[in-house]
Amino acid sequence: MNIALLIILGFLLLSIWLGIRSTKGKDMNLEQWTVGGRGFGAIFVFLLMAGEIYTTFSFLGGSGWAYGKGAPALYVLIYITLSYVVSYWLLPEIWAYAKKNNLMSQSDFFVSKYKSPFLGILAALVGVVSMIPVIVVQLKGLGIIVSEASYGAISISTAVWMGAISLTIYVMLSGIHGSAWIAVIKDILMIVIIAFLGIYFPIHYFGGLQPMFEAINAAKPGFLKLPEQGLSVSWFISTVILLVCGFYMWPQVFSAVYSARSGKVFRKNAIISPLYTLMLLFVFFVGFTAILKVPGLEGADADLSLLRLSIETFDPWFIGIIGGAGVLTALVPGSMLLMSVATLLAKNVYKEFVPAVSDQNVVRIAKSLVPVIALIAVYFTLKGGETLSALILMGYSLITQLFPSLLFSLTKNNVIHKYGAIAGIICGLAIVAYITLSHSTIGTLFPSLPQAAKDLNVGIIALSINTLVMITVSLTVRKLTVRRSMR
Repeated sequence: MNIALLIILGFLLLSIWLGIRSTKGKDMNLEQWTVGGRGFGAIFVFLLMAGEIYTTFSFLGGSGWAYGKGAPALYVLIYITLSYVVSYWLLPEIWAYAKKNNLMSQSDFFVSKYKSPFLGILAALVGVVSMIPVIVVQLKGLGIIVSEASYGAISISTAVWMGAISLTIYVMLSGIHGSAWIAVIKDILMIVIIAFLGIYFPIHYFGGLQPMFEAINAAKPGFLKLPEQGLSVSWFISTVILLVCGFYMWPQVFSAVYSARSGKVFRKNAIISPLYTLMLLFVFFVGFTAILKVPGLEGADADLSLLRLSIETFDPWFIGIIGGAGVLTALVPGSMLLMSVATLLAKNVYKEFVPAVSDQNVVRIAKSLVPVIALIAVYFTLKGGETLSALILMGYSLITQLFPSLLFSLTKNNVIHKYGAIAGIICGLAIVAYITLSHSTIGTLFPSLPQAAKDLNVGIIALSINTLVMITVSLTVRKLTVRRSMR
């Protein structure tokens, strides 16, 4: 067994041990398991939410996109920074309402706002379907990290199974508490390692950033600017808008929001977090360096660029530390995702059909669902061949369909009716599902459109139609209600 693999396994065992220790002295009821008893301060909430944002995608997918796509990868920096600006106003409102009404999941929010259990079930199912691709991202990333960092001693499929089993044990025992403690170690390691790699590689191989970009531009002219079609300016802008709208729609992010001690936490985080986003720039520098130093990675293999370049450059012990940090980037968000999916299915789907079930039994059902969800995620992980970025974008296109109805629900006089919200969400989902399953694009469906329109992100088209249908149905229902009341 090589030293790199030993170090990686050490990180894995440490995370499980900390997860178990984090629950000591706590009654792991539904509120403790899902939202940490609503007692987390600014640091834990910050790291939990960063744990959801800076995942294996940041570790591998960001460098993979820089390697394979070039300039379009910079959309990540833009949308995350803008999302933090939005959070300054959005998250305190969500937290205050959840605190007042003792909410524990995202689905609870929709049920309470629209007085519609069916809308709650729909929101829960949307969350579940959207989060499966993101769980796949974590498992796929973990498999790549362990396999590559162990120098092939462990296959990707074996690493995926190891990760799924570890995640299952971790979530069932510790809930959100374990995720919070591991997030502390993960973020410190990730910041140090990514910053080091992003600075070291360009200097080591090219003598600096400017020579690196000059070399790339000479070898691949036009690679460092947005293309005229495909991932063009219109794709870039529409993708940024879509992702800003969907950034805080993930159910596991709602759990992190609910866990805060006060609403002021989010305003502090909104001020600090954009600086934290700069870390991703170093990830891109790694991917850009790899373009000329580890050429030939095609398609999904572009996600290997960071690890392949590191293996060619450093000794095995340091590869083990990189791999260990990468494992933690999968465990923190992966645990939150598994817990959120299980909670949504148990509390917001099962309990709606069996209202008499106690919270204690809801926790038991949720925990029993964790291994089932993990198995489903493993199946799609081992079957799929898409890049990490493609999977993340697909999940965003689905989950963002909840945004219009949530945004209107925060207004003082919400004009949206529950039937309008339901109709809009279903229409948006149907459009995303059809185009994704048929492998169509706006361009193939409407070839006569201008190129800028063809390149629009399909999620933003679905979101626009969702909003239009939602408003139209709501106004129609309200008019019919007024007419009936006048008779």
